[in-house]
Amino acid sequence: MSLILTEHETKKLLAKYGIAVTKESIAENSEEAFAIASQIGTPVAMKISSPDISHKSDLGGVELNVVASDAKATYEAILSRIKKAAPDARIEGILVQQMAPSGHEMIVGLKKDAQFGYALMFGLGGIFVEVYKDVSFRVVPIGMKEAMDMISQIKGYPILKGIRGRKPADINAIATVLVSVSEMAQKENIIELDINPLIAGEDGAIAVDARAMIER
Repeated sequence: MSLILTEHETKKLLAKYGIAVTKESIAENSEEAFAIASQIGTPVAMKISSPDISHKSDLGGVELNVVASDAKATYEAILSRIKKAAPDARIEGILVQQMAPSGHEMIVGLKKDAQFGYALMFGLGGIFVEVYKDVSFRVVPIGMKEAMDMISQIKGYPILKGIRGRKPADINAIATVLVSVSEMAQKENIIELDINPLIAGEDGAIAVDARAMIER
């Protein structure tokens, strides 16, 4: 039997393997949303948390750059939109998280194939991932050398190295994430995993959004 993990649950799994994730908590009411936003430090991102909703922004389930004084109203606004757009969706609350740092948006994917085992994917990420289609693949397990090869094989690699005034990405940190996901594949009952985006700056990489499906 498969189980879809929420973004928050998926990030807990990533953190277990040393992958940096955003500071965040689930708010079950508007008062909690205000308290969490104040504790994290605003502005924050606020997202619907539901195992039944994968594309949160498409349904109006995401608000960015929310200041603490607007957290209560934003909580109610997101819930109202989701209840209209997806009335049957199970809702755990609203995820209140730190805003993502600036950097290069990457995608890391993992999928289990009945014949070949786990395939690991890496490429340019963000909302245009389906447009770029600039990805590389490996069968796990992989080490740092294979991870570095994966990164250097995408067409956008020169962007990560820093061109036209853009700061370079921390290639070593990205490779470490790929190796960690490879390790995760061998130890967890994962069917599918997507980290999108993984944002890589000059010093480190952090998972900003993620989802997973596991076997129970």
